[in-house]
Formats: sequence, C-alpha cells, structure tokens
Amino acid sequence: MPEHLTIQERGDIALASVMARKSVSAAKIGAALGMSLLEQPAACGSGAVTFIGTGPGTWLAFHDGAAPDFAADLTHRLEGLASVSDQSSGYVVLRLSGEGARKLLQRGAAIDFHPASFSSGSVATTVIAHIGVVIRQVDDGPTYDVATFRSFAGSLREWIGHAAAALAF
Repeated sequence: MPEHLTIQERGDIALASVMARKSVSAAKIGAALGMSLLEQPAACGSGAVTFIGTGPGTWLAFHDGAAPDFAADLTHRLEGLASVSDQSSGYVVLRLSGEGARKLLQRGAAIDFHPASFSSGSVATTVIAHIGVVIRQVDDGPTYDVATFRSFAGSLREWIGHAAAALAF
C-alpha cells in the first residue's frame, strides 16, 4: 500500500507565546490556567487549548478555532506570573498527516521520529533546511503540526515540495 501525505495550512488557530516571570514555576502558571503545565518539550492541554514547551519557562500556546481574544485572556489570567505575546499573525502552522509525514520530517530534521521515541504529544524545537520550526505530533496517525515564523513559511513550503517530490509523494 503506498504511503500518503496530506499538507494543509491551519488558519483556524490562535497562538500566543508565554514566558514565566523570574522564580515562577510551571505548576503555578498551570494552576492559574486550571491545567497541569509541563516544563519540558511536550504538549499538554485542556479542551481547545494546548501548551507546547519550547524551552525553560516558555511555551507556545495554541487555541483551536477562532479566538481573537486568546492572548488578551491569557494575559489577564497570568497577570504577574508570565508575559504573554500574541503570535497569531507571526506564525504559520502547517499540518502534515499520513505515514508519509513521518518520512518527510525525517528527511529534514535531526530528530528520531520512530513511534517509540516521538509519539502523540511529543514536541521538538529544531530546524529544517535552516528554518526554525516547532514540531508537535498531534496523534498516532501520524499527524504533525509544524509551526514556523510567517516570514519563513514560503521557504518551508518550498522545501516540503522538493522533499515530497524526492520521496515520490
């Protein structure tokens, strides 16, 4: 059976960066949000909201669906605990799905994408073709969300096109 690959840009999300203030723990921020927040490269969430650990005390927060006040709501809820910056227009998120998605990402990122090492909920902040990306495995399909700065999205799409052609997808 031939492998398949589906690629689509996610326009249905709101994004915000969250950075803990000095001496504020992930547990304290999580308590303010009513969720368990991990301080590691992993995804955790509740309902439509997912927090992705991107570094010590930093997260990229995703809200599935239109949420124009997402960053403002987080700012209010995390007042005194964290700095929040709306990233909805700063990032492009590409959703790659199908068994071909794993093969394609293996071609570009120095990450072990084998299911025993990188599975649903796993996150990596890395580079593909000299382009900074945040990769989250959404499910075991496998489905991945790949976030990059909007100014690099065209170059990332071009790399994906060339890599997919080389893999005969």
